[in-house]
Amino acid sequence: MKIAFVLLTHNPNEPAGIERSIDTLAIGLRQAGHSALIIAAGPATAADGEDLLRLATLTLPRPAVEDDLMALLADPAPVEAEVRQLLTDHDVDLVCWVDAVWGLGYLAPAPPGVRTALMVRVMRTDEPMLASLAHRPDAVLTNSDFLNDEGARQGLDSRSWRALPNAVHHTATTPGPAERERLRRQGPVRIVSRAEPHKGTAELLRALPPDLGRPLQIVLAAAGFEYWPGMQEQVITECRRLAEDLPGVEILPALEWQDVPPFLAGAAAVLVGSTSPETFGNVAAEALSVATPVVGYGLGHLPALTGPAGRMVDLDAGPDKLWAALIALLEDREAYHAASQAAPLQVAAHSPRVVAETFLALTTNTRP
Repeated sequence: MKIAFVLLTHNPNEPAGIERSIDTLAIGLRQAGHSALIIAAGPATAADGEDLLRLATLTLPRPAVEDDLMALLADPAPVEAEVRQLLTDHDVDLVCWVDAVWGLGYLAPAPPGVRTALMVRVMRTDEPMLASLAHRPDAVLTNSDFLNDEGARQGLDSRSWRALPNAVHHTATTPGPAERERLRRQGPVRIVSRAEPHKGTAELLRALPPDLGRPLQIVLAAAGFEYWPGMQEQVITECRRLAEDLPGVEILPALEWQDVPPFLAGAAAVLVGSTSPETFGNVAAEALSVATPVVGYGLGHLPALTGPAGRMVDLDAGPDKLWAALIALLEDREAYHAASQAAPLQVAAHSPRVVAETFLALTTNTRP
């Protein structure tokens, strides 16, 4: 089959979960013998591969906000025509709108005879989402049962939606028992996060225990989109200001995708401080893949993803409780190693090839 994903913000090594998950799914489809393309807005980058197609009719500022995109699509006809032509020229059998807006789901410019899928990675119930569903895609795919349930809670008919987990692609050497014990005793706590307020990084810094006794290393990255102008700069500036007064705290630049698992493998534990539900949890999944326990708030899909390899705290308890849970895990040798040993099992079925095969099964069935 020939499959295309439309995600306007896609860039190689973009520090964002949706972009990473689509790239990994495309890799799995190619491993399974299929063709997978990604259609994105301009501008092109030096890292673009031959399977990344750039739209000549749409160029986004960096970073872009949704209002920017909607203004550029005030007359959507040129973009719709170009997408249809690309899908036709490449003989695409299935096109996936990766979001109602950023994936053009609300326009759904598919040529006749091409199957369609709408991917829901962030819950929205606005007009673009309703328009996307009104196009009656052949499949609606979320990335967790949590998101299916959330759609129903917000008044959408999600009975036919299906959950397709994100895949974990880049692997790293898992620390052996002796190294894992060394990390438990003195290794750094690490955070990998997009610069977004709801990721909770500033709150974690404000609540940092003075007696943590080990480094805190934070990778804080700006993506090609944000919710309002200047949002990411505000987050990064605030976190850097807080870190200046905290010994042992480092704010690190963005990592390339393949460098994230080795970075997480070298952590005693990974903190996920998101104060709004993670619909999947890419960073947590990558930490689990290298046997690093995860501590976070028990929101969204995170509790199901981490299972016995995680320690979840009620959001209402606040960041102090999150730090306390982390310290308690690090101080309990038996519990820590049990969590570490359980971690890879939580994501054992999340390989690109397996997820790709599930994707094909979910999108090639006939519409009910």
